[in-house]
Amino acid sequence: MDEIDFRLADGRVVHGYDSAPGDDARLAVVWHHGTPNLGTPPAPLFEAGERLGIRWIAFDRPGYGGSTPAPGRTMASTAADLTAVLDTLGIGTCALMGYSGGGSYALGAAAVLGDRVEAVATFAAIAPYDAEGLDWYDGMIASGRASLRAAAAGRAAKVRHESSGTEYDPEFTESDIAMFDGPWGWLGSVAGDQSMPNGPDGLIDDDCSYTLSWGCDPAAITAPTLLAHGTADGIIPCAHAAWLAARIPSATLDIHQDLSHISILGQAEPALEWIREQTG
Repeated sequence: MDEIDFRLADGRVVHGYDSAPGDDARLAVVWHHGTPNLGTPPAPLFEAGERLGIRWIAFDRPGYGGSTPAPGRTMASTAADLTAVLDTLGIGTCALMGYSGGGSYALGAAAVLGDRVEAVATFAAIAPYDAEGLDWYDGMIASGRASLRAAAAGRAAKVRHESSGTEYDPEFTESDIAMFDGPWGWLGSVAGDQSMPNGPDGLIDDDCSYTLSWGCDPAAITAPTLLAHGTADGIIPCAHAAWLAARIPSATLDIHQDLSHISILGQAEPALEWIREQTG
């Protein structure tokens, strides 16, 4: 896995990852990480990726890992970071895969990049805050509502919330907890303090971005799109996936009974196979 620091025109650094440098014969799949995680591509999918001829590309979103913070970032503005990464690596088209809030960033990138994106798969993506007809907070766990309401009140309010000592309880289900005993226990190695060695900017700016306008319209996505979500998810309720599926013309809604926010990642390998089918 090559790790590269991409220096952008505005002076920021984006820290990226490339599993097969220069191998243009492979399909480039860009991994968009969750909150609060490092951007390193998903180790539980490496074996399947080898079988399917995948070249994993990823980067730490601003404020995470080795990437410079960018307060006020949105789904659309962060798509520009991806464009810089792809252009520097000489990659023309790619597929996108995103988990949790990273799923929303993948959708935002697909809306901005158009034909450059061949397929998109997301797991537990969050819908736009201004989603018409969606009760955005309905079904969320108490900690999630408190955290995101603070973000919606502005960055200063979110900073106060994060520094108040308030504990975040994800209320993981039994199916979620069971995942940590398997390959997806990998999430523990990319989450928490190790993802934010320079402070909580990544988490703060992620949560704030979820309550801002995306700066792009998911209805503009033209690539085949798979939206996987579990009915037991209280971190991002599955109504978000249903809203997105109703507005993305090319979307397939993939709802799984009783799966939750972590356990939905059990569908990641089939989704990677689906991406390969869409891209030939």
